[in-house]
Amino acid sequence: MTAGEVRCIMNFELFVIYPFLIISGACIGSFLNVVVSRLPFKGEFLSNKRSRCPQCGHAIKPYDLIPVISWFVLGGRCRSCNARISFRYPFVELMGAFLFVFSYRHFGLEYSSLLAFGVTVVLLAISFIDYDTQEIPDSLIIVIALFAIAAIWVFPEVSLLDRVIGVATISVPMLIVTLLINGAFGGGDIKLIAACGFLLGWQATLLAFFFALILGGSFAVFLILSGRRERGEHMVFGPAICAGVAVSLFYGNEIISWYLQMFMIY
Repeated sequence: MTAGEVRCIMNFELFVIYPFLIISGACIGSFLNVVVSRLPFKGEFLSNKRSRCPQCGHAIKPYDLIPVISWFVLGGRCRSCNARISFRYPFVELMGAFLFVFSYRHFGLEYSSLLAFGVTVVLLAISFIDYDTQEIPDSLIIVIALFAIAAIWVFPEVSLLDRVIGVATISVPMLIVTLLINGAFGGGDIKLIAACGFLLGWQATLLAFFFALILGGSFAVFLILSGRRERGEHMVFGPAICAGVAVSLFYGNEIISWYLQMFMIY
C-alpha cells in the first residue's frame, strides 16, 4: 500500500467514518435518555408523547433536542421555566458517541463492532435504570439475550458449550445465595448475568463478575463511609455487573491470557 493510499484511508476515517460514528452514537444516546426516563413507567414508553420539561411540563421544541449541543446552548436550563436540566442527558449522549467510536477502534469495521456497541449501550441504559429504580427491565435483558444469540456467529471463537455453561456459571450461585440470604441479589441481577453468560462464555463471565464484585464492593464501601447508605441496606449491583461485562467484552481474552501466562511463568 502506497503512502497516498494510506493517507486517503486516514482522511476517509477522519472526515467520514468518525463524524458518522459520533453523530449516530450521540443520537442513539439521546434515545437512551428516553428509554431510561420512560421504560420503568410501562405506559409511557410506547406513547407518542413529546419530550417535556420535568419541572414545568412544557413540550421541548425539536431545535432544543439536538444531542449534546442543545444542552450547552441552553446552559443546562429549560428554555421556558429556567429550571436546571440534569447533566446526565448530555453525558449519556456523549457516552453513546464514545462507545460507538471505541467499538470501531477496538474491533474495526466489522459486525463485532456493531454488536459490541449495541450491547454496551443497552448495558448503559440498564445501569441508569437500576440506579434510579433498583429494577432491571426484563425487556432490556431480552435485548441482551438476542445480542448473545447473534454473538454465536459474530464471535465464533467462543464455543456454544462455553456459552451454555456461562449461563449458569454465576447466575446459579447468585440464585442459591439469594435463597439463603434474602435480598442478597435482585432477580434482575441474576437474569442479567445469565444472559451475559451466554454472550461471553463461562471464562469471561467469571472475569466480568470478578470486576463487578470489586467495583460494586468499592462503591458500597464509599456509600457507607460517606453516610449515604447504612450497613446492611440494599445497594444496586446492576451497574457493577454492566461495567464488568463491558470490560470482559472488550478485553476479556487479553486479561485471561495474561493471567494464565502469569501461572506459566511461576
